[in-house]
Amino acid sequence: MARQETFSSRWGLIVAGLGMAVGTGNMWRFPRIAAQNGGAAFLIPWLIFLVTWSLPLLIAEFGIGRGARRGVVGAFADLIGRRYAWMGGFIAVTSVMILFYYSVVTGWTLKYMLAALAGQLDASGAEQYWTDYSSSIWQPLGFHAISVLIGGLIISRGVVAGIERANKVLIPMLLGLLIVAVLRSVTLPGAGRGLGFLFNPDLSLLGSYRTWLEALTQSAWSTGAGWGLILTYAIYMRPDEDVVVNATAIGLGNNTASVLAGMAVVPTAFAILSESQALEAMAAGNTGLTFIWIPQLFGRMPGGGVFLPLFFMALFCAALSSLIAMIELATRILMDAGMVRRRAVGWVIGATIVGGAPSAVSLTVFENQDWVWGLALMISGLFIALGATRFGVRRFREELVNVTGNELNLGRGYEWVLTYLVPIEFAAMFAWWIYQAVAVIDPSGWWNPLRTLSLGTCLLQWGLALVLLVAFNRRIAAASLRGAADTAR
Repeated sequence: MARQETFSSRWGLIVAGLGMAVGTGNMWRFPRIAAQNGGAAFLIPWLIFLVTWSLPLLIAEFGIGRGARRGVVGAFADLIGRRYAWMGGFIAVTSVMILFYYSVVTGWTLKYMLAALAGQLDASGAEQYWTDYSSSIWQPLGFHAISVLIGGLIISRGVVAGIERANKVLIPMLLGLLIVAVLRSVTLPGAGRGLGFLFNPDLSLLGSYRTWLEALTQSAWSTGAGWGLILTYAIYMRPDEDVVVNATAIGLGNNTASVLAGMAVVPTAFAILSESQALEAMAAGNTGLTFIWIPQLFGRMPGGGVFLPLFFMALFCAALSSLIAMIELATRILMDAGMVRRRAVGWVIGATIVGGAPSAVSLTVFENQDWVWGLALMISGLFIALGATRFGVRRFREELVNVTGNELNLGRGYEWVLTYLVPIEFAAMFAWWIYQAVAVIDPSGWWNPLRTLSLGTCLLQWGLALVLLVAFNRRIAAASLRGAADTAR
């Protein structure tokens, strides 16, 4: 059997991890959530949760992936015990279900990048353009399929020639484009109001529980902590790689990209619009902000015809780099079951094109899947922490994290974070979400599984996944351990 591939260098691993973490959540969700929760005041708890939730889970994923040298299902079955394969299975199901609709988002960004380059995005017609595109069938389906094929082609080339090489192009390009967008944004007349809003904190807002919980959810979802994606990339890291340094570089790099995206969008909005209009734009939702308001903003600013294509090019780079990681996670699970890489990629491409079709042709289905499986990441993050504690937190820290050659080692405080703090944060975040779902979002129909954004639809879909995973746990565990760790790539 062929020797297992590894990333060629620390930079190769870090840039792949950054590609996983830096996605559309940085570009469209961070500016919106930060603006809705006080701007600068939001940044304080957001940075706190980077240290207390995201980095501990990223470190745990690195340790599990490198220790098991298997995908998320096989890693749980191998390191923690076969009867816990269902936990890894739930993480896998969550990320694969996100893959199905995230490929649709990637298709949107590809379409808008091409439309912006062709000069088709007129400020006055931006809302109608989005309505026409999103209500059609064949265009979203076609761009969804093209995005999946692009990602699959990259993954089929392997770790170094595919994942690493693609991210070495995508991530520097993304950061370069963001910096250009920031420079233009902050030099607009009136941009100082937006910068002040973003960086001059009103500390009284720290007394709002909503600010803290929104910061926790943004950090959890944006960094990719708990997705199983870093766990998958860790399979290909060298044995002497420093887990703590790599996880910290990825976490800080992701937050830097988020701040740059905020500086590209928020000052532009405040410079072009009145403060009330700017806040209205930020409240328009992810798709409303990105595909309706952004073309309007850039269309009204000097040089917008040049900078609008650059923004959507950056957005496509961010989407594609994250899509690659999701495809690799699904591919690796099939490889653990004995498939060679190219055949596994073919199955993943086919399943994603079919599985993502409903979200491509219906925004209602898309919103439901984004709601259900985006929220399931809270459970996935908890399962990563529980997996480490089941292995034995001291043993986990000493054998899988603090390995020979580390530049940084973790003390016993890390054991306390995984054992107590992460579950407490999960409980707070989960309880707050249930309260919102029942009391705020849909008080009369929260129990109805047929409602798009209800608690009932989440419980039904999660419950179905968990019942099937537990029922077939033995077979899932056996399949995940079938392929040797060095299955041909």
